[in-house]
Amino acid sequence: MLFFIFSRMISTEELYLIYKECSEVTTDSRKIEKDSLFIALKGDNFNGNKFAEEALAKGAAYAVVDEAEYKTSDRILLAEDGLKALQDLALYHRRNLKTPLISLTGSNGKTTTKELVHAVISKKFRAIATRGNFNNHIGVPLTLLRLQEDTEIGIVEMGANHQKEIAFLCSLAEPDYGFITNYGKAHLEGFGGVQGVIKGKSELYDYLVKNHKMVFFNSDDPIQTEKLKNYESKVSFGSNPNSLFHVMVAEENQSDFLAIKFKEKTIHTHLTGTYNLTNAAYALLIGKHFEVPETDILEAIANYIPKNNRSQLLEKGSNRIILDAYNANPSSMTAALENLKRSKGKHKVAILGDMFELGDDAKEEHQNIAALAASLPNTTTYLVGNHFFEVETTLPKFKDFETFKDYFINNLPKNSTLLIKGSRGMALERILEVFES
Repeated sequence: MLFFIFSRMISTEELYLIYKECSEVTTDSRKIEKDSLFIALKGDNFNGNKFAEEALAKGAAYAVVDEAEYKTSDRILLAEDGLKALQDLALYHRRNLKTPLISLTGSNGKTTTKELVHAVISKKFRAIATRGNFNNHIGVPLTLLRLQEDTEIGIVEMGANHQKEIAFLCSLAEPDYGFITNYGKAHLEGFGGVQGVIKGKSELYDYLVKNHKMVFFNSDDPIQTEKLKNYESKVSFGSNPNSLFHVMVAEENQSDFLAIKFKEKTIHTHLTGTYNLTNAAYALLIGKHFEVPETDILEAIANYIPKNNRSQLLEKGSNRIILDAYNANPSSMTAALENLKRSKGKHKVAILGDMFELGDDAKEEHQNIAALAASLPNTTTYLVGNHFFEVETTLPKFKDFETFKDYFINNLPKNSTLLIKGSRGMALERILEVFES
């Protein structure tokens, strides 16, 4: 254990020496591990500095605060700004280790793709990846600080809802490889429309190209192909003859799970929806680039089981439920409804919750989704939330979740395939409780 007494602002170099003696870094005083380093952060409605002493009492070795009044012991260190201290520490550590890093962003499928890539890469390398979708200006530094000297590859997910955010995250992670899952209608309000989304997400490509790093891409995406047409350090999957391989949906598949045709092989996955085809293809592409044995790549993709409300297939009595309630935007909602249309069930139910962060496009986009849902054959659709409540439709609609739940509990379907899809703030997975009662 190192012993320092800092009555002044601690430097990044000094904090790094402390960090190396600690078990991990945390910004959540509720989740303190023994001998960890707690870094206090502040927001509009909270002040982490207030919990520095509590963190030490719970077992933290040191705490970092950025308000002098909370420096009440030698194990509480003073920084000018807690968030900047975290970010500077992460960058210092990243540069010190020089671990090869793969970064990814995109409008849809980031977390699932990241997990698939991690599953494949871990067949050959000691790898770490972003936990869950902790992919912002706090999550990325925490991921970097989990890198160890024996880590051979890091996989860093990057999320954003405004332009310049991906550029900033790249300045922290300094990735060696990267890819964009897709461009879609996500966070339109923050990005300022679809073109803003494309510009914001492409900041990852901007960094990789400027620094002569490797890009993985989908050659069937015309936007990606155009942006990378003059760049040489790239490798792709897709129907383009210059691509490494092409994958497709195995049409003979009789399951609601996605089956992928690759060369002469069929990969039976635990993923639902053809929209997961490109997610799996990225894992294949990256695995092949890093020379993971092909049998191990296929095994990793086949054995990956989604969780955390992302394309999970559940059995509840006589019903099959596609739980995809972690998040939603017009692009992912459309894909989910098209997948429901193709599913094998004779009777289908769609429970759709509001899509957030669409700004001025919210009314039109919710109207479009309602129209698409109404066109699906053999499907009963329920619309839930303030935005959907305002659309013009004959579909049953409910202004809030509790009103819908009260109705639904008395009208439970049987022998049906259900899709549950909505933005995170809707928390539509709560409806699963009615199947348990």
